[in-house]
Amino acid sequence: MELYEYTVHEIAEKLEKNEVTSYDLVKSYFDRIREKDGLVKAYVSTLEEEALEQAKKIDERRKNGEKLGKFAGIPIGIKDNMNIKGTKTTCSSKMLENYESPYDATVIEKLKKEDIIFLGKLNMDEFAMGGSTEQSAFFKTHNPWDLGTVPGGSSGGSAASVASDLAPWTLGSDTGGSIRQPASLCGVVGLKPTYGLVSRYGLVAFASSLDQIGPITKDVTDSAILLNLISGHDEKDSTSSSRPKEDYTKSLVNDVKGMKIGLPKEFLGEGTNEEVRQAILEVADKYRELGAEVEECSLNVGKYALATYYIIACAEASSNLGRFDGIRYGYRTENFENLKDIYKNSRSEGFGSEVKRRIILGTYVLSSGYYDAYYKKAQKVRTIIKNEYDKLFEKYDLILTPTSPTTAFKMEEKSNNPLEMYMADICTVPVNIAGLPGMSIPCKLDSKGLPIGFLLVANSFEENKIFRAGFTYEQAINFRENNKPTFKGGEN
Repeated sequence: MELYEYTVHEIAEKLEKNEVTSYDLVKSYFDRIREKDGLVKAYVSTLEEEALEQAKKIDERRKNGEKLGKFAGIPIGIKDNMNIKGTKTTCSSKMLENYESPYDATVIEKLKKEDIIFLGKLNMDEFAMGGSTEQSAFFKTHNPWDLGTVPGGSSGGSAASVASDLAPWTLGSDTGGSIRQPASLCGVVGLKPTYGLVSRYGLVAFASSLDQIGPITKDVTDSAILLNLISGHDEKDSTSSSRPKEDYTKSLVNDVKGMKIGLPKEFLGEGTNEEVRQAILEVADKYRELGAEVEECSLNVGKYALATYYIIACAEASSNLGRFDGIRYGYRTENFENLKDIYKNSRSEGFGSEVKRRIILGTYVLSSGYYDAYYKKAQKVRTIIKNEYDKLFEKYDLILTPTSPTTAFKMEEKSNNPLEMYMADICTVPVNIAGLPGMSIPCKLDSKGLPIGFLLVANSFEENKIFRAGFTYEQAINFRENNKPTFKGGEN
């Protein structure tokens, strides 16, 4: 195996035993990026010189017997909406094309303390608004399983890079499925933690009451490791939970006996691809075989969740993006005669079509005369959705659904039909509305050779149950060992 093919926990063992150097490891990733990223287009920018220099220093410290973190010298890719001091944070938007961050996001601070090395910034849908990474202002990212299909979004670069071995693990952000859906479409593991478990300080906001940073990894073990590194209370984030830190690796137990899993029938009906539906039923059967109790249940939130999500998310996006006005920072038009022109032309030229669409919708639902009819009502429905989950968690440890109703779709197949694109979020948005944790885990390939992922959802701050069930399933089927991206549509 090549160095870039190993999981993070396997790499950590090799570093500890001095079987490999951090420099060779980091170099192997940049060699791989040169080889494959021309096809996948996952990276907006890379930090090769800085990364290799840091790797050399860590190798020297390790050689001298200095105390290092267990994962020191292991590289990571970062979605380009998280601030790394001294590097560009573009959000894949013309609006921030030349913005250089003057500070580190809290998750970046935490990784720096562990001497984790940054490979670069990863492509995304502009300001995290999209489900295919086709809305980037710079270029479209491709799915390594079939380069003619999308990798999902908005964290498409983060998921595609892990699937392609262009990074051992990455950070993404999830507002309505933006970690889990691309993880499913790219055949990797994606976790959206409980709202408040991971600090959002230094994450460029899309919808503040829904956004959450989380890991995208090759397996469940690496997901637990990365969540350990980035979780914890942060005084700089007023929504950050003050719960004591947990060690999620303790939940990596190969046993689901006694666990109760609910299978909502509404998520397996009309709109869900037949191969996806069949795959989820097979996952349910596998869990029964492994000793869990799985039964059909009802979670009738789908018909409300999508409308509720897009009202709340667009309203908050409209408010958050108001700061990009051509005056304080961000893109400024050269075509103006007065102050009004600066505002209008800077935003018209700096934002892409999807961002404009959501700002307009959000401004409308917050406007006088419509606030009560839309935004206030959506917040009431949000409470109802949370209550529906609460009822199910009185009976079940976990809820099992598809992550996405389909596998990866063709480039441009849905980009001209926003409503159809929004419908692809039907399985993931209820989890964000309720602030719950959810993990997408790959289970099989469809008849076209594209990955299918399933979603495990737990009650707030019960990620330990997800890790236990996810790890057990993973050990039983060995998806990663048996399936590799083919880069079909390009060179193999």
